[in-house]
Amino acid sequence: MSAPPPAATGGAGGGGGDLRAGSPDDPVEFGPYWLLGLIARGGMAEVFRARFKEDRSRLYAIKCMRPQLAKERRFVEMFEREAEVAKLLQEPSRHSTIVEFIESGQVDGKWFITMEYVGGKDLTQILRKCQEQNQRIPVPHACYITAMIAEGLHHAHTRADGDGAPLSIVNRDVSPSNVRISYDGDVKLLDFGIVQGRVLKPPSEIGILKGKFSYMSPEQIRGMPLDARSDIFSTGIILHEMLTTEKLFRSDTEFALMEKVRKAEVPPPSKFNRRVPEALDKIALKALARDLGDRYQSAEELAVDLKQLLKGYGFNPEEIREQVRSLFRSDFNKETAEVAACLKAAVVPPTPPPALVDEANTAQVTMPPEKPEPPPEPAPGPGRASLWDKLRSKLRKG
Repeated sequence: MSAPPPAATGGAGGGGGDLRAGSPDDPVEFGPYWLLGLIARGGMAEVFRARFKEDRSRLYAIKCMRPQLAKERRFVEMFEREAEVAKLLQEPSRHSTIVEFIESGQVDGKWFITMEYVGGKDLTQILRKCQEQNQRIPVPHACYITAMIAEGLHHAHTRADGDGAPLSIVNRDVSPSNVRISYDGDVKLLDFGIVQGRVLKPPSEIGILKGKFSYMSPEQIRGMPLDARSDIFSTGIILHEMLTTEKLFRSDTEFALMEKVRKAEVPPPSKFNRRVPEALDKIALKALARDLGDRYQSAEELAVDLKQLLKGYGFNPEEIREQVRSLFRSDFNKETAEVAACLKAAVVPPTPPPALVDEANTAQVTMPPEKPEPPPEPAPGPGRASLWDKLRSKLRKG
């Protein structure tokens, strides 16, 4: 999703139009929530900051489907499916890398998913900032981030149904834009919207993954059946790019790009970054092996090897927090101020109607609405009684 334009304010909007984003100064009512600003806007959905009306202790992210897409059943099914997968990944427990799912449903015909709010930057933004400042992500940071991605994926890959049968979940969209690093140093996998699994028929990739061929596995490019090892290859691409600050697979045309991914001819990261040790070269190249049998067979194996390597660095996860805040100092300060404003926003409830007190039993009685004034009587014509005079005369006689 792209960064939002300045947030609109006002009511939630009616009919089939987009929701108004609200702000801390002008919250927008949305079911049990107050919308407090737009976070991001994409082709399929918008994401808003929000909080429950009665709770100022925590913010949430509410993802709302664009109203024009809700008219087509296939998009609604995709959205419902994303919520179903998000819920599956919480049970019976949730890995810290998986974004917390709160609830999903409809408000005034608008489909939404409520998730934990994660303030920070995705890896695409972080890599771009490093390039702009002629920096690299430190080697231990890249190892830690990749290990956390791998652990989150292993959690998803090993989910089972109520009878213990594996669900065989495959993410199919592991890419830097779907990995968020919070300002507190947490690593989060954002999107399981196009997963496949034993009980989850995958949606069509047409139009969804276009532009993400650079992060597909060779078997995914070729349209072959996928398992967890496809996600491991995609994770290996992310590791390689964090170590080198260079795109691993790129070309002038989509066809040429897809051919490069299919061949999977990968140079060791140390060719671009002399700080990469031989042991890490081996880990990256094993994750990026073209043949499935030569690749890591589980994401957990990849995470274990990376964490073992990290022991030699004396790494502290708090270093991730400091690096992200340092790279995006002004954005972090702005985010901190905006979150504080959202939590402090004083939302004034609608004024209730005045009440009467029954002096006999002190019971409170709601004041009925005032009756409208009757219309003025029409002036009678010459020599003729008005209609109101005639009605009154009949009533008196009756």
